[in-house]
Amino acid sequence: MKAICIFCGANYNGDPVLKQTIDQLAEVMVSRNISLVYGGGKVGVMGLIADAVLSRGGKAIGVIPQFLMDKEVGHTGLTELHIVENMHQRKQMMNDLSDGVITLPGGLGTLEEFFEVLTWLQLGLHNHPVGLLNVNGFYDLLLQQLDVMVEQRFMKKVNRDLIITSADAIELVNLMDSFKPVREEVWFKDKNLI
Repeated sequence: MKAICIFCGANYNGDPVLKQTIDQLAEVMVSRNISLVYGGGKVGVMGLIADAVLSRGGKAIGVIPQFLMDKEVGHTGLTELHIVENMHQRKQMMNDLSDGVITLPGGLGTLEEFFEVLTWLQLGLHNHPVGLLNVNGFYDLLLQQLDVMVEQRFMKKVNRDLIITSADAIELVNLMDSFKPVREEVWFKDKNLI
């Protein structure tokens, strides 16, 4: 992977384990010459990951809609900053500029971004590995809900297995490096999961 898209929160809850994980992720990315592609903000977890990569001499590429730049939340010290018209263009460009996606803790926007690129992967619109960095068990209940979706036959296990998960940044990047997507093409012909 030459570039990883990071989805994460515009807020930071002060968790020192999350900060340590952000630093570990930045370290592994810079040491492997992997560029950061992210939402372009200077606030919250977004600002922390960008600053962590930049302080180690890495490349940080931001993609931000104009309305957020107008609110003065854009990071002006990045390697590159792309300003787009809307949130959909932001997500599309972030995905297009990267070879993989990692989702850190965040809120509604973070989950929306994660699920959309995961759906794109399920549909074969890209082949990027999609990872969840499960810091302090932040995504345990979400992963449990996804398992319930499989158990209750609203999602096939092959699609659940597209999500790469680890609490350790180095392990997650290693797992993503060896990712080969496996999809259930039958889904397009027979939508009945019984």
